[in-house]
Amino acid sequence: MSLSRFSEIAPDPFSDVLAALGAQSVRGTGLEAAGEWALAFDGRMRLKFVAVTRGRCWLLLPDYSPEALVEGDVVLLSNTRYTVASDPAVEPIDGMPLYALPGHDMVRLGTGDETALMGGGSGFADGSAAFVLDALPRFLRVDRTSSTAEVVSKTLRFLRTEIGSAELGGSLVAERLAEILVVAAVRAFVATSPTTSTGWITALADPRIGKALRLLHGDVARSWTVPMLASAVGMSRSAFTQRFAERVGRPPLDYLTRWRMVLAQRKLNAGQTVAAVAAAVGYSSQSAFSHAFKRTLGHTPRSGG
Repeated sequence: MSLSRFSEIAPDPFSDVLAALGAQSVRGTGLEAAGEWALAFDGRMRLKFVAVTRGRCWLLLPDYSPEALVEGDVVLLSNTRYTVASDPAVEPIDGMPLYALPGHDMVRLGTGDETALMGGGSGFADGSAAFVLDALPRFLRVDRTSSTAEVVSKTLRFLRTEIGSAELGGSLVAERLAEILVVAAVRAFVATSPTTSTGWITALADPRIGKALRLLHGDVARSWTVPMLASAVGMSRSAFTQRFAERVGRPPLDYLTRWRMVLAQRKLNAGQTVAAVAAAVGYSSQSAFSHAFKRTLGHTPRSGG
């Protein structure tokens, strides 16, 4: 059977990772506030979006100068504590308990709604979020004039609607919206990142290193070697190894092992046997697989963490 040029889709490592990690919706939330106020939130292994839909406020992050946000601004946060406030000088209260109970998705502070925020985002299944979050910044302001900012704002509104309703298929829609938010975040990050940025996400844009990543993700069980990869992308072994480490942040086979273990964790959680998973991710023996798994994730395949 011949395939049309529209159906010949090149391997996409990011989509591969997103599918394997299982992006899951984080609650869509809202805040309407007036007067003096400040709410602090803890850091979690997830992507969080905050969009200012009315008025202005401040965002405070560890090791960052206070960020002034105005209507139309959208920010991305990953695995960091943060505070939103009417003024940086206001002493914050813990915002987590205000949203703790089911159904408490909207918080109102003071009398009026001079400032309004929407929040939401994505978590990841089975604790493998670090594979994505380690490659993203803790804080990113999305250009308010960009199409990405518009996409994020609209998706957050849809997310709040779906989570707050009992419509048929609502949980599935929320999961798809979560995936859209992750993709939007990555596009915004790549668009503003210099070509010297380190991380597998930005490395996808490098013609040769991106090709190597697509090869690895396209056949994860293959017995890859550095010379094989270097030859496939038209580089010497030493030049390829150095450039891969510079762009991705770790050597080629180290990256491959880490990705194999992320895939393995998902397969094990789905009920597959250790033997089947070992073979699926390229190991000829269970002992070699178990050793690599424990070295990478800190526990044995059978322990489940």
